[in-house]
Amino acid sequence: MDLVLNFADYYFFTPYVYPSSWPEDEALRQIIGLLVVTNLGAAILYLGLGALSYFFVFDHSLMKHPQFLENQVRREIKYAMTSLPVISIPTVALFFAEVRGYSKLYDNVSDSPLGWPGLIFSMFSFLFFTDMCIYWIHRFLHHKLIYKNFHKPHHVWKIPTPFASHAFHPVDGFLQGLPYHIYPFLFPLHKVLYLALYVFVNIWTISIHDGDYRVPGLLEKIINGAAHHTDHHLFFDYNYGQYFTLWDRIGRSYRHPSALMGNGPHDCIRKLRAEGKLGSGGTAARANGHSARAKKE
Repeated sequence: MDLVLNFADYYFFTPYVYPSSWPEDEALRQIIGLLVVTNLGAAILYLGLGALSYFFVFDHSLMKHPQFLENQVRREIKYAMTSLPVISIPTVALFFAEVRGYSKLYDNVSDSPLGWPGLIFSMFSFLFFTDMCIYWIHRFLHHKLIYKNFHKPHHVWKIPTPFASHAFHPVDGFLQGLPYHIYPFLFPLHKVLYLALYVFVNIWTISIHDGDYRVPGLLEKIINGAAHHTDHHLFFDYNYGQYFTLWDRIGRSYRHPSALMGNGPHDCIRKLRAEGKLGSGGTAARANGHSARAKKE
């Protein structure tokens, strides 16, 4: 994160915000700068990537599903934008530790213990490490003593849109993002690669909420895509994984996506339309559309 902070200092903070007499490596200035950069960056990534996905990927016919809520998109955005600033506070504490040199982030490939092979390996180990951690954190958040207080707000969105991707309770959002920030304190990681992975993580988080259920046939049982994650929202205790289905299989929580078996949200919409039960905007079916699982939650 020091790369981003240094960029902001050079092009914005120093000439326009802070007096030149305030050293760039002063702790308070770094904390303030990180708060600004983190909140601005999170908002840009969320709203920018979310809008691209919503307008160019998300199938808007899903908004006619009986479990799609009234004014859902607006509510998703509002919830996310009120949670992100709170999530940024403990996140900035971790970024500050990185900037002060307590992590294992490095600037040059020559600083990697294994050179280029080490850099490439770190990319894959980052994905597998964070996938493993998020699986168990996510499953923990579904415990009956934890769920209602922290994770239930994210499950309000039974048929999520890309804007549901960051619509978490602040504690939920921070805990599920924690593995990404812990990794560079445990393992060597190139700073530029870390930023690239951080952007990728945000893209992936949006993609598994975008309603695009197409997955290459050979990867259907390996990659945790939007179809898998939509079933998690619909059926609650399946498909906790982030990128892969590995830990769901190990933890016996894997469910093959209903959308890939002809019984998903689109199929529900087609059936209701054929039966004449789908009114304008899907409102007629929506009144009675909540499943027994939704009532249980």
